[in-house]
Amino acid sequence: MTADELEEWLEGSASRGSGWSKDDDSGETIGHESGRKIVEILRKNPDKGPSKYDEQNIAHMRKVAAYNKRHLAQEKEKARQDINSKAFRSLRNWGHDAQKP
Repeated sequence: MTADELEEWLEGSASRGSGWSKDDDSGETIGHESGRKIVEILRKNPDKGPSKYDEQNIAHMRKVAAYNKRHLAQEKEKARQDINSKAFRSLRNWGHDAQKP
């Protein structure tokens, strides 16, 4: 997803209610927080120049890639077929749109 697409998704109510809640009583889910970090990373380095990523950016994007790989292996078809499923919404919070090829 692009930074704009992800940011628009994160502003909606469907994104806020998907995933595990953080332990800080903020009401935000772990995936929603991750999505905000992804948007920040994409906006910081729109040309994706490798030298412009810091260690925190790289660590987070590795976490994102691992999450998406794991969840796509488990729930890829459900996420593709049902945009109202928790699988679809959760993957979108983590920057992956299962409806895109």
